[in-house]
Amino acid sequence: MKSFVFPGNIEPEILEIGARQIPYMRTEAFSAIVKECEQIMLELMGCPGGRVIFYTASGTAAMDATVACYVSTRKKALAIAGGSFGHRWHSLCKYYHVPCDVFEVPFAKDIDYEALEKMMQTSQPDVLLCQHHETSSGELFNIDEISRLCKKYNITLVVDAISSFLADSYNMSRSGVDMTIISSQKGLNIPPGLSFIILSSKISEQEFKHLNFYLDFEENLKNLVRGQTPYSPATTIFLQLHARLKMIQKNGIAPILQKIRENALHFRQRCKENNWQIPAETPSNCITGFYVKKDGYAIFKELLKKEIFVMPGGINNFLRVSHLGCQTPEDCDMLAKSIKNIENTL
Repeated sequence: MKSFVFPGNIEPEILEIGARQIPYMRTEAFSAIVKECEQIMLELMGCPGGRVIFYTASGTAAMDATVACYVSTRKKALAIAGGSFGHRWHSLCKYYHVPCDVFEVPFAKDIDYEALEKMMQTSQPDVLLCQHHETSSGELFNIDEISRLCKKYNITLVVDAISSFLADSYNMSRSGVDMTIISSQKGLNIPPGLSFIILSSKISEQEFKHLNFYLDFEENLKNLVRGQTPYSPATTIFLQLHARLKMIQKNGIAPILQKIRENALHFRQRCKENNWQIPAETPSNCITGFYVKKDGYAIFKELLKKEIFVMPGGINNFLRVSHLGCQTPEDCDMLAKSIKNIENTL
């Protein structure tokens, strides 16, 4: 099986952890694992003095918790919507009755930062909600520029970095990010089932609302002091997370970013050779979104028969390919050749 979706192919030593018997989690040993995971994640995020909230849930649950527990304490939010995930911020604000304006960004286009600043002046939000990488299109936004504007107008910056963390350079302190959301099945390259909210020291000291029982910030932070979650965690995935974080801590982030970038550039060269259009103006290293010349969904289904997994894009003839996980330039060549062969038969 070749996986060009999230989380990508995973190393045998990480997969093997998932086949072990499951230990009891209410122990000092498991608490030590959780505490070390938090410490390493704060290092990787560039967030000294911050806190990490762990949820046994998808990334959307972490977005939900952010709106329910934090954004709801503010008067108004502004969401940057460059695709389906950006619009999800607005949907969550609407659900919790939080006033939220939307700054629309055309599909696969970069943000017009002058227009964004004008909307900030008009909207006057307390919080800005955005994606670092809009996964539905492949477009990477300039967090440093967004942060500069937020600082200028005293706006808290909350970033969904689910698909950019460990694929593109990201550092909360350097970029002035107040809160970040990530999940297990993207750059961390372990199974889905965990999501994380990284709170800067400034945010972690604030008071939060209690609009969601399971996702409540205060309850989770209180339990994390003892290295536990308030409710049953995905124990095995925690163990895989711990192993992955130790590997990253040992080898560093730079080799990971370099490998993913090289695979992304290699595959994009194959796209160019096959005249497959990449619409993203500033593509993330995480994925390549591209238009094929024939029926994209038919290509997707034919690849499935070969146990080659890619992501349909929800747009005619638009496919998305992840560059995360155990992937090589040769894998990229194989995928491009397979797509081209199928295209020639349609």
